[in-house]
Amino acid sequence: MAFYRQLGVIPPKRHTQHRDENGNLYYEELMGEEGFSSDSALLYHRYIPSAIVDATEWELPDQSLTPNHPLKPRHLKLHDLFPEESWADTDVVTGRRLILGNADVRISYVVSKKTSPLYRNVVGDEMVYVESGAATVETVFGPLEAKGGDYVLLPMATTHRWVPKGDEPLRAYVIEANSHIVPPKRYLSKFGQFLEHAPFCERDLHGPTELVQVEEENVEVLVKHRTSKGIVGTRYVVPNHPFDVVGWDGCLYPYTFSIHDYEPITGRVHQPPPSHQAFEGNNFVVCNFVPRKVDYHPLAVPVPYYHSNVDSDEVMFYCGGDYEARKGSGIGQGSISVHPGGHAHGPQPGAYERSIGVEFFDELAVMVDTFRPLELGEGALACEDPAYAGSWNRNREAAK
Repeated sequence: MAFYRQLGVIPPKRHTQHRDENGNLYYEELMGEEGFSSDSALLYHRYIPSAIVDATEWELPDQSLTPNHPLKPRHLKLHDLFPEESWADTDVVTGRRLILGNADVRISYVVSKKTSPLYRNVVGDEMVYVESGAATVETVFGPLEAKGGDYVLLPMATTHRWVPKGDEPLRAYVIEANSHIVPPKRYLSKFGQFLEHAPFCERDLHGPTELVQVEEENVEVLVKHRTSKGIVGTRYVVPNHPFDVVGWDGCLYPYTFSIHDYEPITGRVHQPPPSHQAFEGNNFVVCNFVPRKVDYHPLAVPVPYYHSNVDSDEVMFYCGGDYEARKGSGIGQGSISVHPGGHAHGPQPGAYERSIGVEFFDELAVMVDTFRPLELGEGALACEDPAYAGSWNRNREAAK
């Protein structure tokens, strides 16, 4: 992210003395990516950020994965995973249930009303889409306010916690990378500024605007990290609360981005999925399908043509509106469709014909395309609609 920000008090020159009103030195921390060769931020702490009192194992939620074999398209009903009586005791960090995953990305879902523990993920960046509800995401960089339709981008190793707000539960769709998550390179100048044809720009990214100071001792922080045996968890006890930062600056920080600020790219004929792309990580992309005018060629068929995902698995999370191409399939708000590489898929029976002459689609969906096969987490196995794979076989007249 080439968008520089500064918050709090910092010295006029980096890596130089920075003292409080009593003459005590603040402790400078460089948080950077790719071995000092990419974006970074400098944070100034009141206490030594390296100090720990204790470190023990933290058992992660079930991370097991089952191959999609035999190869089938899947419909997953995420709203079935968390009954209302579970919301008060579930938090966004420890309560998430794994839906899909591979060596590059893991997708989870959670419904929560409980404040999470302090947490940082040092496996990769996290991008959390808030389906509904609201929360304050308290971070070492300062708090972010998130509401329905917001993405929350949390750079790798950002210490944070989720504080749900209001009476409505927080429904969160969590995309965890084994890499960094960034805007597509084709939307950026060679120096990193968003270009004129990009569907969003720096004005749409909202970082922290204030700092939170917390005085507390012997604080627990959950850390997700890698070992040779896979992804594991550690529970730290640190002597002082991590929210002790008095100032920071740089181009690496958490931010929110609303899907409603995404400006869709349209054309005379149907546009392919890359035209909807918003972000990318290593071996996967994230796309936004938002309300938009559709194809205006006089002979256009506005719903997608049938297509084979030769190189990728396609995961669509339906989070609003009325998704025209999936009518008759059972898919609705809170559903996921999984269309794996090697399976030709497209509109449900009747949707192809019904779309002719339609001028506007009122739909909202988040799509993740991966370039390695996805496997099914325990959450997917618990909420699958087994009838979906046969939904294209239904009588065409009955589907109209």
